[in-house]
Amino acid sequence: MKLVRFLARDRSAYGILNGDEVAELDGDFFTSFKTLKACHALSNVKLLAPCEPSKVVAVGLNYRDHAREMGLPIPEEPILFLKPPTTVIGHEAAVVCPEGSSEVHYEAELAIVIKDRIRGISPEDARGHILGYTCANDVTARDLQRKDGQWTRAKSFDTFCPLGPWIETELNPDDLLVESYVNGAQRQSSRTSQFIFTVDRMVSFISHVMTLLPGDVILTGTPAGIGPIKPGDEVEVRVEGIGSLKNKVK
Repeated sequence: MKLVRFLARDRSAYGILNGDEVAELDGDFFTSFKTLKACHALSNVKLLAPCEPSKVVAVGLNYRDHAREMGLPIPEEPILFLKPPTTVIGHEAAVVCPEGSSEVHYEAELAIVIKDRIRGISPEDARGHILGYTCANDVTARDLQRKDGQWTRAKSFDTFCPLGPWIETELNPDDLLVESYVNGAQRQSSRTSQFIFTVDRMVSFISHVMTLLPGDVILTGTPAGIGPIKPGDEVEVRVEGIGSLKNKVK
């Protein structure tokens, strides 16, 4: 099932995508999930980021090849950082290169969307608390990351977390192809079977650090092949079983 958040007639709503139609929900994915109010043609709505997280929790260096690419050791535990909710944009929204950075990079990722409030759960219980999965781009000001020696500023500019185009609820995340393309040319390609830490381990580990709320997003790391983007580029993130997230850069 594909869950969408969309704009129709200047108001936002939640819905279920069925082919070329969006069935509108009476409420959101975390309260009422039953009553359908209206149907919209997909061509008549604008897709928004599929959720509004209170926080985006990202796992760094979760592919061995990316750790080698960055010249960093394989972590023994998940390395966590946060992106504020103001970084989140949707499919076909613009990534804005900030003043003060001359080296903005794409990072294709599988994103987890949390279904309910959780704290201190086991890896065995993790799947029951996942609403679904979406595509993500952990946009990063790489020069500022090196300059600061930590990642907050480099990861936190407005528009630096494209998500979408929808949440796929019926998906096994254990062996999915994750790719990025810049202006149609492939830049990254790997599989989630190459994760250092599995989806279940990540969700459990994070829930022992902080309470996760409905709609919160976990970014699961990016494979090798990161690189720069510039104004005028189009970045595409593809995740097998979900679809394609596209964003222009300005």
